[in-house]
Amino acid sequence: MNPSASGWINKFGSLVEDHKELYSDFDALYFSLKQTGFVYGINIEIPSFIDAEHQLSDDEKAKINLLNALYGTFVLEQTKTDKDFDTFLKYVFDFYTDLKANHISFFNKILTGSKTSAQLEKLIDSRVSLEDNLISKTFNRIITNSLLFIDVLLFKRYLNHPEDIRQHAQLIEYLAINITYHALSSKEMNKSDERLAQLFASSLTFIKSDVQNFDGSYREKLLNNNSVLENRYFLDVGCLTVWEDKSLEYQESEFIFGLGKDLGFKPDEIAKALDEIKVFFSKNSKTIPFLKDTNLALQFYESMSKMVNKLILRNSKRLQKELAESKELVFLLSKSTVRDLSEEEKKKVQNQLIDIFKSIPSLAIFILPGGAVLLPIFIKLIPKLLPSSFDENRVEK
Repeated sequence: MNPSASGWINKFGSLVEDHKELYSDFDALYFSLKQTGFVYGINIEIPSFIDAEHQLSDDEKAKINLLNALYGTFVLEQTKTDKDFDTFLKYVFDFYTDLKANHISFFNKILTGSKTSAQLEKLIDSRVSLEDNLISKTFNRIITNSLLFIDVLLFKRYLNHPEDIRQHAQLIEYLAINITYHALSSKEMNKSDERLAQLFASSLTFIKSDVQNFDGSYREKLLNNNSVLENRYFLDVGCLTVWEDKSLEYQESEFIFGLGKDLGFKPDEIAKALDEIKVFFSKNSKTIPFLKDTNLALQFYESMSKMVNKLILRNSKRLQKELAESKELVFLLSKSTVRDLSEEEKKKVQNQLIDIFKSIPSLAIFILPGGAVLLPIFIKLIPKLLPSSFDENRVEK
């Protein structure tokens, strides 16, 4: 399944058909979503029944996890009604329409007219991505919405109580951002703390962080919140915030256990939530984007490398076909992987590659002004597409 190509939602529907009973209850669903990192807003894995065609980017993992979480919620909640995937899609459309999750005209256009899976693909993409601008994404590691699990909490409520759903969305975001703020206030701030704060603030949809009054009055609303699942999420948000530096000081511990008590959890349940986030960080800390501290130039290069690599993989078959028809280009590309090309050879490679990119719409970025700066990255990744006979450094196993 390729979540960046059209038709991926229908593909998901066909795959999930044999896994409707994958989760026995919401506890099982929630635990699974924590293991993938979706609950924490850090998508590390996807459901085991999904076989990705290529290595997935963070936003692609988030898309799959969001759809899987929404569908899992639908199946568990709709015990007496039709659990057909098309019925699920209709509920999701109605949910996001009533939620008014985004005020931009593009989002409103998506929700008009016939309700198709193609429209839902655009809708989910708009929920997952924080930035519309490609350059902004390139320079900003924080490109995926970290509060997507709130959509799942709201969808669960909507299936039984659709009234006032947007007001409830504002309440959940208000509580989540306040918990984050006060959890950070209980510790000595560092760079990764600042990134985490930015991650949550950038992900807000229904309220604005810059108009919030973080005076502690949120605790009263927290005490009056009766949803166990929502409260469990709030506790995990607090645990994530205090533990991202891989330590737990006295003040932080006091805050978490005080928060857990307000939410109605016993000390052993609070300790378990802390243990789960410790295990998650221990396993995945090296791959969590917002913890990486790189300079802007390196960050730009890494981001562009990922993008170009993704484009190559998505178009590998068409590129192989085009390259096969240009023996001179293949020879020069293979040569460039082991030694420097002359200026004349570099110009020849650039011109021939641009001609190929013109024939593949999704590679149009290479022919835009400044697109030539991406060619060295492309050439670095090109050995994956070349016949083995051109790879002089191949080690046979």
